[in-house]
Order: sequence, then C-alpha cells, then structure tokens
Amino acid sequence: MSEPQVFPWEDAMMLALSVLRWSPDQFWRATPRELFAAWEGLSGGRRMEPALCQDLRRMMKTFPDGE
Repeated sequence: MSEPQVFPWEDAMMLALSVLRWSPDQFWRATPRELFAAWEGLSGGRRMEPALCQDLRRMMKTFPDGE
C-alpha cells in the first residue's frame, strides 16, 4: 500500500487566486474536486502529457531557429 499524498495547498491556492481569479472566500468554499473541474474547464478538458524526445525533435524541425 502506498503512502497517502499531501494535498498541494500552495499550488491549489496559486491556481484559484491567480489563474482562475477566485476570491479567497470562493477558494475556501470549493472542494478539491470543484477546483480540479474548474481547471479542466479552463484548459479545455485536456490533460497535458509531458513532451517526449521525438516531440522536441519534431518541433525543432518544424520551427528551426535559423542557425
């Protein structure tokens, strides 16, 4: 069984107060599930996957810096 994860309160507050522009009252009344739903709505419901090596190579080929 894995260890329980600590909720990332600093990240949650930064998202809610700066990106979502919620008031502190709105933030503290929201559940973590509501915060996550608001973020997904703002980001178009897409979860970001980390870029892979081949993604970087493809982008470098598509958008060269002009050596």
